[in-house]
Amino acid sequence: MADPTYQPKVYRTNNGDRQVIASGGELKVETGGKVVPNSGTQASHVADASVAHALNVTFSDTEVEAALNALGTNINFILAALEGAGILASS
Repeated sequence: MADPTYQPKVYRTNNGDRQVIASGGELKVETGGKVVPNSGTQASHVADASVAHALNVTFSDTEVEAALNALGTNINFILAALEGAGILASS
């Protein structure tokens, strides 16, 4: 007989339409598994941020602008991936 006092930390609600992971619960994605957004396609890989620049007095405005633009581009890719996975609302 089932234990009526058992409270699972991962369960379904809304007639099975919603998966809930309560405090202390976990979602484990095993090797080879992936979380796929509604589109059915994973977001593209975001290039690693460059760490080749060291701050010094010889930085030109052009170099700083290029570095900031590249950073902004990577941040936008990350935001788009989070929106595609439903973690963030679309703007």
